[in-house]
Amino acid sequence: MAIAKNTICVWYDKDAEAAARFYAETFPDSEVHAVRRAPGDYPSGKEGDVLTVEFTVAGIPCLGLNGGPVFKHSEAFSFQIATDDQEETDRYWNAIVGNGGQESACGWCKDKWGISWQITPRVLTDALAAGGAEAKRAFAAMMEMRKIDVAAIEAARRG
Repeated sequence: MAIAKNTICVWYDKDAEAAARFYAETFPDSEVHAVRRAPGDYPSGKEGDVLTVEFTVAGIPCLGLNGGPVFKHSEAFSFQIATDDQEETDRYWNAIVGNGGQESACGWCKDKWGISWQITPRVLTDALAAGGAEAKRAFAAMMEMRKIDVAAIEAARRG
């Protein structure tokens, strides 16, 4: 498989392959395409170590780079996954948080490798796009949540 013209490169300390395999098991339209080993020693690894992993997450081409501990992840980058209902929201949230991750606020969580995820039900996106009082109520409800509660957002939309 040829690398896409634009690919998201995600830096990992040393677990790019494990992360890519977890994403492929968790999200539809996700897969590990190739694992490339270092042809020689490098600052954070040795010849033969996994250097890069080509994968997709929900249809988005990515390259995992095992670059070592120099750079850390922050919420400045996140994957946003749109969900259709509470069951799908729960499934992704529980997979990420339940596999060594941690909860944050407003539908955000981190996986065990420190990558941030926004698990965002479409009902929330639609409510915010509606504008006016409806958006204001939905936004206020969201601000009190960790994982998004679809029924509570729907109730807030209705007022």
